[in-house]
Amino acid sequence: MTGRTPRLSRLRRVVPEGRGGRPADARASRPEQARGGKPRRRGAQPKVVALGGGMGLSASLAALRRITGDLTAVVTVADDGGSSGRLRDELGVLPPGDLRKALAALCGDDDWGQTWARVIQHRFQSQGDLHEHAVGNLLIVALWEQLGDHVQALDLVGKLLGAHGRVLPMSAVPLELQALVRGHDPEQPDEVDTVRGQATVALTPGEVQSVHLVPSDPPAVPEAVDAVLDADWVVLGPGSWFSSVIPHLLVPDLLDALVETKARRVLSLNLAPQPGETEGFSPQRHLEVLGRHAPKLALDVVLADEAAVPDRDSLTDAAKRFGAAVELAPVARTDGTPRHDPELLAAAYDRIFRMHGRIGPWR
Repeated sequence: MTGRTPRLSRLRRVVPEGRGGRPADARASRPEQARGGKPRRRGAQPKVVALGGGMGLSASLAALRRITGDLTAVVTVADDGGSSGRLRDELGVLPPGDLRKALAALCGDDDWGQTWARVIQHRFQSQGDLHEHAVGNLLIVALWEQLGDHVQALDLVGKLLGAHGRVLPMSAVPLELQALVRGHDPEQPDEVDTVRGQATVALTPGEVQSVHLVPSDPPAVPEAVDAVLDADWVVLGPGSWFSSVIPHLLVPDLLDALVETKARRVLSLNLAPQPGETEGFSPQRHLEVLGRHAPKLALDVVLADEAAVPDRDSLTDAAKRFGAAVELAPVARTDGTPRHDPELLAAAYDRIFRMHGRIGPWR
């Protein structure tokens, strides 16, 4: 655990009626216990698993590492653009970019951590083949080739960086993201086309109807499944909704673990719609499309920035369908950009874990 204790922030609770007519957060009143009902040592840190990819997952990890030392990131592996896409095409490896970003987010705030975070994020600038390749991508792929084991190599990189948590890929095979998009061709706004590739889906000018993976039944990394089943809390989002958040729900074994785990589940919403992919989406529409892709998934808490929710009643109704309470908290940076502030987000997660969790206090 590193960094300063997060600033306390005030959460506004919007508690819907859950299944059976009781408040959706009624489980918070249970006696302190760990997974499976066993008593847990007071002062133990929560086991937290965060799922996502890209900058959204990085924001969540930068916050979560401030409040727990038992943190695992499960990262999407469908990226096909930039340095990751080139390495994937040339060497047939998993795209390393989102894994690298997660490792950088887990680096500490001391000189060692911040130096290594800058090093692995550094991109070469040249007129040759190294142009725009990230140092961390090359390091990760080199260790994959040396060790022949995705998880062992990522654990070794994490040890080198002094990362405050573990990073795992959601699947051990490279995946292709495909989407059904209405109006991908602006000249045919009513046509629905299949758009292939995460980079293309993320920037489509059309309306994404649904996404799926190729192969359609990819194997989950066993360590990722085990982490979800053994967690106290699972955090999904924020991030690119169709290309970083929903793909985790399309890996059958991982989805089964998310449905079956005794962990509490919190969904962290984005601060603003993403140009292209979720243009014009309201907060509640994000929940609606999530539910269409994983109708059996239940949630305990939906976290949103109060300033990003113009219609609180509609969001509460959408969350109720998942059995979830809505928590509103200031989690955005104060510079006006739609980015999460790590300390404010950490304070929001910390408060949620205490208010809704089975066990605590963590510290």
